[in-house]
Amino acid sequence: MLLPKKVQHRKWHKGRRRALGVATRINALAFGDFGLKSADHGWVSSRQIESARRVLTRYVRRGGKIWIRVFPDRPVTKKGNEQPMGGGKGSPDHYVAVVKPGTVLFEMGGVAKDQVKEAMKLAAYKLSVKTKFIER
Repeated sequence: MLLPKKVQHRKWHKGRRRALGVATRINALAFGDFGLKSADHGWVSSRQIESARRVLTRYVRRGGKIWIRVFPDRPVTKKGNEQPMGGGKGSPDHYVAVVKPGTVLFEMGGVAKDQVKEAMKLAAYKLSVKTKFIER
């Protein structure tokens, strides 16, 4: 799974403007011929990214090339089970990538279009945001 080697701040504030705006970076194909683009806001966890990556590589039988364009660098904290109220913020539990509409999540190249389209559809089921298939 993807996670940062080293972080400047262990715990982040959640923020209040979570569902606003569209992607201004990572919003166009840069490496491959086909891609999977986000259609709404959300957090994509490192487990979801890894699960989608495995689907893509298995479906094309390790052919072509895959680029993962998002990285989970935002820590999400969680308190232990049956903790009494208070006691401060919980410890970091997992990492997520913040995704806005228009963010390219995955790219693929070197494989036929119909095969890539089916692989991307299967990978989209693994993600927590709505997506759409794009091509160059």
